[in-house]
This record gives sequence, C-alpha cells and structure tokens, in this order.
Amino acid sequence: MKMAAGRKKRPQASLEEEYASLLREYAAGGGEATLGRAYELGRRAIAERKSLLDLASIHHGALRALAQDTNNGKGREDVLRASADFLAECMSPYEMAQRGFQDAVRALRQLNETLEQEIKRIAYAVHDEAGQLLVAVHLALADMARELPKPQQEQLGRIKGLLNEVEKHLRRYSHELRPTILDDLGWIPAIRFLAEGISKRANLPIHIQARISGRLPGPAETALYRIVQESLNNAVKHAKARNIWIRAWRENQVLHCSIRDDGEGFDTHRAQGTPGRKGLGLIAMQERVSAIGGTLRIQSGPGQGTEISLRLPLETEHVNSCRAR
Repeated sequence: MKMAAGRKKRPQASLEEEYASLLREYAAGGGEATLGRAYELGRRAIAERKSLLDLASIHHGALRALAQDTNNGKGREDVLRASADFLAECMSPYEMAQRGFQDAVRALRQLNETLEQEIKRIAYAVHDEAGQLLVAVHLALADMARELPKPQQEQLGRIKGLLNEVEKHLRRYSHELRPTILDDLGWIPAIRFLAEGISKRANLPIHIQARISGRLPGPAETALYRIVQESLNNAVKHAKARNIWIRAWRENQVLHCSIRDDGEGFDTHRAQGTPGRKGLGLIAMQERVSAIGGTLRIQSGPGQGTEISLRLPLETEHVNSCRAR
C-alpha cells in the first residue's frame, strides 16, 4: 500500500509552465524531439480552448523570461530565432484546425446549396405539376356535372370545394418551401410574405422593422430566410408567444438580424444538447450561419422569451447595395 501511495502521479504542469520549460529546452539545443513536443503542446492548447492570442501571450511571457537570462546580444539573437521556430511549430495544430474548418464550411455550403436546389424542384412540382393535375380534375368534374341531376351536381360542388382547399394548401406549402419572391425580390420581401401568412394562421402579431435595401448573394439570402423561418416556426409551435419582433439593420459593414418573442423561453444548453426537433432546429441554424461566414447567438430562459441574433459581415462589393434607408 505504501508503494502504491508512493507512485501517485504528479499533477500535470500548467500550459504556461510546460511552454516555458520546453522553450528553454529547445533554445538550449533540444533539437527535433523538443520541437515535436511543441506540436503536441499546441494540440493541448487547443484542447484547453486557448486562443491564438492566449498562446501569443504565453509565448511572450516565456520568451521575456528566457531573454532576461541571456547576457550577450549574440545569444539573444539565437534565442529569438529558436523561439520563432518553436512558436511556429506550436501554432501548426491551429493552422490544421483552421484548414479543416474551412473544408467543413465549404462542404456545408455545398450541401445547403444542393438541398435548396432539391427544395426548389419539389416546390415547383407541388405548385405547377400538382396544380395542373387539379385543373384537369376540375375540368373533368365540370364535364361530369353537366350530365348529372341537380342533387348529384350539388355533391360534386362540395367535392370541388374540397379540391379548392387542397389547391390553397398546396400553394401555401409551395410558397413556404421555396417562395419565388425570395429569388425575385430578395430575403426581406420573402420574410414579410412569410410572416404575413404565419401571423394570419396563428393569430399572432409579427412586427417587422427592416432597414435594409438591396440584395445579398443568393446563399446568404437563402440562409437568412431559412433562419427566420425556423425561428418563427419554433415561436409558434413551442414558445406560446403573444408577439414576435423581427429587426434587420446594417451597422459598420455588418448585417444584423434579430428575431425575438415573448413566449415561455427554454434552457438553451439543454435544448442544444438534447436530440429532438427543437435541438436539431437550433443546430441547423448555427450551421447555416457558419456556412455564410456569420455568427448566431441564442438568448433565452424559462419564462424570459427567446431572442435569436445574427451577425453577418458584408463583403466590400455588397456593402453599397445594402445601405440603411
């Protein structure tokens, strides 16, 4: 038992301590083996969620301590060269992670564009092809009605009324799947159209304040529309909101959009970590924003309502076409 107690593992040195120790070792001629440990140190820094600024601060502190122990100018030059190599190796995992992130964003953007093309195809089929079939059914019923007695004509009239309801619902589903107004006029008119339909069906006031004019790239407009659409659906289905506010504005070459409701609210950490419709909807919104280079923040709490805030840096060529009115 004493031997087991004597073999108790020492606590791991802090990242700052290990960095200073390895940098000193490498500057003293540690060679490739020490440089390899610098790479592993970079991976540890990522695991501990250290930013590049954090790593630069750690490096600065370790280098200053090392330089103070070096007496002559030639020695300090050698230390500076060695420290640059050490820092570059330590930052390599960050570069690899960044490349992986960029590849993932490109793949996600391509996937979203493919999904939107498929949605557009389905919306076209629902609106045009199903609509043509319904027209044919209406014509066939009209021909049949001319040859039937009046009681049967009244029955056909009720059937025609049901078909009209089906046609109305199909038209609405088609517009909400992929509204043509989104491609023709842009995301703000499409959101107004969407909000008007949801407000009427749910008897829920939706207040829109949009100080944005001009158009954005197609993928950005589609992502913004889908995020607002998902936010409105969540507010209607889950939040039991009495009001919804949508705001959009531009500030310092950044597009801002906020969707807020006065509903029940929810625990954001639990919702994003729990499988299910709500959790997947929030994750999908985060992914859509990431794919266009923006950021999303979700603020909510039980009894506090929910606000979804989006920030999208505008590219230079689109800034002039998105001026605030």
